[in-house]
Amino acid sequence: MSTSDRTPDAGEFDTSHTIAVRKFNRTHGLLPPAVEHQDVQLQRCLLQLSQKQKPIDKYLYLSGIRNSNVHLFYRLATNHIKDIAPLIYTPTVGDACLQWSHNYVQPEGLYLSYSDKGHVASILHNWPHHAEITVVTDGSRILGLGDLGINGMGIPVGKLALYTACAGIRPEATLPLMLDLGTGNKELREDPLYLGSKREKISAQEEREFMDEVMIALNEKWPGIVVQFEDFKNPFPALERYQHKYTCFNDDIQGTGAVVLAGIINAVKKSGVPVKGQRAVFMGAGSAGVGVAKQIVEYFMREGLTEDEARECFWLVDTKGLVTNDRGDKLAQHKVYFSRNDNGGKQYKDLAEVVDYVKPTILMGLSTMGGIFTPELLTKMAQWNKHPIIFPLSNPSANSECTFENAIKYTNGTALFASGSPFSPVNYNGKSLQPGQGNNMYVFPGIGLGTILSKATVVTQSMIYASAQALSTALSPSERSQGWLYPEIARIRDVSVIVAMGVIRAAEEAGVDRETRIEGMKDGELERWVRSKMYNPHEETQRVEKEVHSYIQNVAGNGVGGSHL
Repeated sequence: MSTSDRTPDAGEFDTSHTIAVRKFNRTHGLLPPAVEHQDVQLQRCLLQLSQKQKPIDKYLYLSGIRNSNVHLFYRLATNHIKDIAPLIYTPTVGDACLQWSHNYVQPEGLYLSYSDKGHVASILHNWPHHAEITVVTDGSRILGLGDLGINGMGIPVGKLALYTACAGIRPEATLPLMLDLGTGNKELREDPLYLGSKREKISAQEEREFMDEVMIALNEKWPGIVVQFEDFKNPFPALERYQHKYTCFNDDIQGTGAVVLAGIINAVKKSGVPVKGQRAVFMGAGSAGVGVAKQIVEYFMREGLTEDEARECFWLVDTKGLVTNDRGDKLAQHKVYFSRNDNGGKQYKDLAEVVDYVKPTILMGLSTMGGIFTPELLTKMAQWNKHPIIFPLSNPSANSECTFENAIKYTNGTALFASGSPFSPVNYNGKSLQPGQGNNMYVFPGIGLGTILSKATVVTQSMIYASAQALSTALSPSERSQGWLYPEIARIRDVSVIVAMGVIRAAEEAGVDRETRIEGMKDGELERWVRSKMYNPHEETQRVEKEVHSYIQNVAGNGVGGSHL
C-alpha cells in the first residue's frame, strides 16, 4: 500500500480505483476523472487489441499493459485466456524473442551474466519482490528457433504470465531469470543492437560452476523457491544435478511429458487397443521426445507391463533414422534407454521406413520438422488402426508435423489428435471437430501452484506423474461425450486447481511436503483451501479499497493527523 512519501507504482494507475483510493495512492489528478467499471476497461483493451494487425504488435501492446497496469492485464488474460495465451506465449513469443533486443523498452525480469560470477547473491538483492517461483533459461535453445542468447528472455516472462493467469500465483511472486552465458549465434554477437554479452558460449564446466552459484544464491535469498528450467540446449545436466537437492523441475522434459501423457491416457482408452498392444513411433529423439516417452513408459508399467515390456513399445527416430544399438554412431546418453536391439542388423533410414516396419498405433512428433507426417503416412495409420493416435507436438505452428485438417482428412475423421500449437476446428461430414492441444500450460501452472502451496522440498517424479493423471481426469462430462482429449482451455484455472491438488497429494505421499495446515484435509476442503490461495485480479480493486478504508478508520480512531486524503 502507498505511503505519503513515495511515488506511486505503475500498477496503481488504475482507472477502476475510486477517488478515495486515488487520493491515498497519490494518483488523484494523474488519472482521467472517470471511475470505470472493470468491464469497460476490458472493452477498451479488446478494441485497441483488435486494431493491431500483426501478432507481434499485439504482444507488444499486451506487454505494455502488463508493465503499466498488472491487474488489468491479468483481468484481460483470465477472461480471454484462449485468445490471449497464444499472444503472450507460443506461438507469438517466438517472434518476440527473435526481436527482443530490437524491441527492448523496459526491464522485465533479472539478468545474470557470466561476468557476474562471484557476485550473483548481491545482484539478486536488487530484485524488489519476494519470489516464490522463477523460470530460468540461458536462451540456448528457444522453442524451435535455436540459440537466441538473452533474446530468450521472452520465454520466462511469458511462462510466468501463464503461471499467474492460469494458476493464480501472484505476479509479484514470480521472477523471470535469464542467464547470460554467451551465445553461439554469430549473427547475434555481430548485431549492434543485441543486448547480451557478445562472447562465445561458455564451456560446460564453466556453466556448471555458475549454475551452482545461482542455485545456492536463489535458495539463500528465497529458501524453497521453485525453480523451473526452460529451453536449455542440453537440459539434462542441470535437472540431474539439482532435482534431489532443490525444489526444481524442467518443463521441456517433465512438463511436456506430463501433458502428453494425460492426452495419451485418454487416447489409449478411446482407441480400444490395450496398453500391451500399443506401438509408438516418435519422430524426434531429443530431450523432449525422450522425456515424453519415459512418462508414457511409467503409465504402461502402472497398467501392468514390466519396464522392459513398456520400453519395447517405443521406436525413436532422429535425423539419422531409427535409433538402434548397431547404427554405427555414438548415441547421446539420453537416447540409449530407447535404443533398439531387435532390428536384426537392418537400419531404417527415415520415418517412412520406420512406420512401414513398425505399423504403429501412435505417431508422435517432437521434431520441429513441419509436415513430416505426410498424407501417405496418415493414410497408412488409418488403414492399420480404427482410431490412430496422431500427436504432432512441435511448436510453433509452422513446425508442426501435420495440421489438424490433414490428420482428419487423411484418416477419414478417425484420428485421435493433439498438437503442440493451436489449430482451428475442422468441419467433417457435417460435424465440427475440435482439435486437442497438448499445451504444457495445462500442467506447469498447477505443478508450480501445488509445489508452492505444499512447500515441497523437491519435485518428485511422482508429483509430475500425478499432474498428468489429474489432468486426464479434468474433462467435463460434455467434453468426454464429444471425444475430447483435453479440457476446454477457457476452464484452465479450474483445471489448474485439479492438477495442483494431485501434486499436493503426491507430495504428501512422498513425504516431501512441509505445509502442516493441509494434513488430513478431505478433497473438498483442500479444493477450497487451494482456491483461497489463488490470486484473483478481479478482486484486486475491492481489496485495495478495503485496505484504504481500514487505514482511514485506524487513522481516525487513533487521532493521527497528517493524512493527505
